[in-house]
Amino acid sequence: MSSAPPNPPGGMPPYPPPPPPPYDPRMQWRVYREQQKAAWRAQRDAWRAQHYAWKARYWGGPCAPSIVGPLILIAIGVIWLLMYTGSVPAHEFWSWYGHWWPLVLIVAGLAMLGEWMLDVQRPTPVYRRGSFVGLLILVAFLGLCAEGMTHFGGPFQNWTWNGEGGDFWNMFGLPEHDADQAVINQQLPANAAIEIDNPRGDISVTVGDGSALEVQAHEVAFANSDGDAQKVFDAEKAAVTVNGSAALVRAGGSDHGRVNMSVIVPATAHVTVNASHGDVTASGLNGISISAAHGDTHLSAINGPVVAHLSSNRGDFSAHQVTGDVTTDGNCGDLTLSEVKGHVTVSGDIFGDAHFENVFGPIKLHTSVTSLDLVSLPGDLTLDSDDLRVNEATGTVHVTTHAKDVDLNQIYGDSYVEDRDGSISIEPAGAYGVEARNAKGDVEITLPPNAAGTVDGHTHNGDIVTDFALTISGDEDKTVSGKIGAGGPRIYLSADNGDLNIKKGQAFPATPPPPASQAGAAAPAPPANARRLKSSKTLPAQPVTQ
Repeated sequence: MSSAPPNPPGGMPPYPPPPPPPYDPRMQWRVYREQQKAAWRAQRDAWRAQHYAWKARYWGGPCAPSIVGPLILIAIGVIWLLMYTGSVPAHEFWSWYGHWWPLVLIVAGLAMLGEWMLDVQRPTPVYRRGSFVGLLILVAFLGLCAEGMTHFGGPFQNWTWNGEGGDFWNMFGLPEHDADQAVINQQLPANAAIEIDNPRGDISVTVGDGSALEVQAHEVAFANSDGDAQKVFDAEKAAVTVNGSAALVRAGGSDHGRVNMSVIVPATAHVTVNASHGDVTASGLNGISISAAHGDTHLSAINGPVVAHLSSNRGDFSAHQVTGDVTTDGNCGDLTLSEVKGHVTVSGDIFGDAHFENVFGPIKLHTSVTSLDLVSLPGDLTLDSDDLRVNEATGTVHVTTHAKDVDLNQIYGDSYVEDRDGSISIEPAGAYGVEARNAKGDVEITLPPNAAGTVDGHTHNGDIVTDFALTISGDEDKTVSGKIGAGGPRIYLSADNGDLNIKKGQAFPATPPPPASQAGAAAPAPPANARRLKSSKTLPAQPVTQ
């Protein structure tokens, strides 16, 4: 190995020293960053060791995993497998899950509570480890999404749950194939019972001249080839089965297509329709019973009773010129009834608007928000997300609701209204009894000039204004009392946090005018999407239960 020559004594070195190594800033930054990472990992490991040591000292025992996380994963896997294999229809599961998903959180909480109860009873308690908060957040997120699609619709609503159910597959680019099935003709005995079942597609039912049952079916399939389309056509083909005086018209149904059926029945037939994903239209029948899951229902000129079982938050229901009773149960979108000569019974939530006109029989309406009973409606009734308005009714009117303005006008009978978080306005057409109770809101009553009655009113934190000679007393809690005219029916008004206003209005005829169907020609059927709202109101952005 060579060495530098020695320096001469007392002199300068004949050769300069070797230069220092070159400076590399990037290398220095990498070294610094690696040192920082190593320091952070060491600090993190120290924190973890201290944390688990504290847990062990606190619990006095070892750590154990929780069973909640694995159970959630197993449940998700089983449900997904059932949907993938077709054992559980996906749309039905998401509709159910959108309504009941909070049960998952309840079951998870009960499981954690059970683990805690077992752990504290052990001689050496354990600390449950395992983070499944992310899974619970995912469960809640999927539940909110399913609930939103079920209640409020959105783009997926039209893919899977409406009458055009096959459009879901068409969104993936599958071509549409159409075919008209051969017309089916079948002779039936008089007063035959006909059941029409179509899982996916529209149903139209009309009355023919003879005693034959005629079925015309138009099939639609979404498939990549004619061969695949033919398989769908064969699966969803409509058929007629006759057993004595009973006939069954049934389409097979396919998730990759739909069948639109037009059925002509004898005039004396009793018809039952089951529609899962499609609209139902019927006219001229001798009564009808309908089960509609996802789709609109429009009925006209029904010479008998109408029974409808509804289960769609967006599907509309309308019936015009019905000589029998109309009974509906379940949820629906808009609800329109007119020219009904029988009783009307509505049970279930209305997520759109309700409008009734010229109902001769009693009306009983019950939702999760509003209950209404009245004897006869020669005028009209409108129920939307903000208001309940009844114009021209005969007999006693009984209303119980909340978060809604109630307006009763030209009532030929006693009125009872109970409300909160809304206003009450009542205008009797004569000397009738009135009882109005409002927890939070104003109460207004408008009496005809020749009215007679005995007034008893109370309000808290409100004012009292009257056009009649009545006695008003009190400061914070005010009362009004006295007789109007010669006295008579009791008029009781109560507002816990609101004003009382007793006004003098116009005179009404002694008896209500006859309905339009009695005064002249029958009124035309209102449009299915008719909305009769106050001009100052706007439609809600999202469906709201009435």
